[in-house]
Amino acid sequence: MESVRLISALFLLLLVSTGSSASHGSRRKKARKPCNNLVFYFHDVIYNGHNAKNATAAIVGAPSWGNRTILAGQNHFGDLVVFDDPITLDNNLHSTPVGRAQGFYIYDKKDIFTAWLGFSFVFNSTEHKGSINFAGADPLMNKTRDISVIGGTGDFFMARGVATLSTDAFEGEVYFRLRVNIKLYECW
Repeated sequence: MESVRLISALFLLLLVSTGSSASHGSRRKKARKPCNNLVFYFHDVIYNGHNAKNATAAIVGAPSWGNRTILAGQNHFGDLVVFDDPITLDNNLHSTPVGRAQGFYIYDKKDIFTAWLGFSFVFNSTEHKGSINFAGADPLMNKTRDISVIGGTGDFFMARGVATLSTDAFEGEVYFRLRVNIKLYECW
């Protein structure tokens, strides 16, 4: 009889511990609120052979069927573009820049219009000093897409978070403007 009580007690203890660990493991994590939320626009003017004075981006690598003044066909696959674009607080290209978006994008998929981005927002204004660094895939046909904030300097030292990109304007193969909504979850 004593062994039956012991087995029953162990079985009950096992049920209680299993139930509490199962409910603990299925608990959802509490959504974190960003410690900083910023919105900027960056303006990309691609060199097309005729606009050297105004261009802020240039094709520096192209597949054999492409060239360096016209983006390659087949969803621009293989093109590597380097840019130094103005960043503004609104969507007007002629607004006073608050910094520069500097980096590159590679059109990396042959059958879908998509790119991979690696760039920094470099600030030197009265409001912000330092940089925010970004990296990630940019499936251009999606209305919005998220890329990682992977670090920063100055006011954004070691920042981490997510930047939601959306194409705000697109004018042929020469100009596009991105709206960048940055949510930082690690701020120092």
